[in-house]
Amino acid sequence: MDIKTALTIAGSDSGGGAGIQADLKTFAALGVFGMSAITAVTAQNTCGVTKIRELDQEIITAQIDAVCSDIKVDALKIGMLSSTVIVEAVAEALNRHGVKRLVLDTVMTSKNGKCLLKQEAVETMIKRLFPLTWVVTPNLPEAAEIVGFQVNDRASMEAAAVKLKKLGPRYVLIKGGHLAGDACDILYDGKKFTAFSNKRINSINTHGTGCTFSAAIAAGLAKGFSVEAAVSEAKRYITMAISHGFKLGMGVGPTHHFFEVYKMAGLLDNRECYNGEDTGL
Repeated sequence: MDIKTALTIAGSDSGGGAGIQADLKTFAALGVFGMSAITAVTAQNTCGVTKIRELDQEIITAQIDAVCSDIKVDALKIGMLSSTVIVEAVAEALNRHGVKRLVLDTVMTSKNGKCLLKQEAVETMIKRLFPLTWVVTPNLPEAAEIVGFQVNDRASMEAAAVKLKKLGPRYVLIKGGHLAGDACDILYDGKKFTAFSNKRINSINTHGTGCTFSAAIAAGLAKGFSVEAAVSEAKRYITMAISHGFKLGMGVGPTHHFFEVYKMAGLLDNRECYNGEDTGL
């Protein structure tokens, strides 16, 4: 059996909704074998991040080396990197192993505003990782931070995509989740813009959406999809996961990574999980 694989390099979320945990759930739900290299451990729940402990460069590099020296990596997703030292360590490891099909999620802050990438590390991330990246996936605040101007509508999203493309990635995907109205993401390949849009889902249970979306793109690339097809399928998947997000804890609940799998397996007791309603699980 030809099992496709994907490696996630990111932080751990103790609450299970984002980070490494969300990535591995996404890979599994989409039929890809997931592997991981943890960059930082966060004390986190549905209400936010309360503590961050970065792992040292040696163990981060050792995790990447252990996976890449033994297992073929069909695609790679990068999330939380936290510091300049970690960015450098990851870049050196990727150059050494020649990993392709890299999706870079420019994680800078958590939903409650906790800094997940130190300011001095942003430039290093751009310089060292953008040229290695197949698809970079900033949201509107992250894109604005990098390009130096406000990104808050379709025109500014396209302008930001053009500027980001010049920094080295093959494709730029500006995520429009912070826009008013429909949720529209813009993909730019250096020549044309492609919009991926759907009606906004009225749900507070959106913890881990960015991690899940970028991991789903990586899963598609691992399976041999074109970038456009991988983004399209990832958009369908994240929309489904948000639509069936559920209430968990006292804050922002998670998306439902396995709703389709559970439904096919008959594990939902004929009750839908939708925006905080009874999951039936």
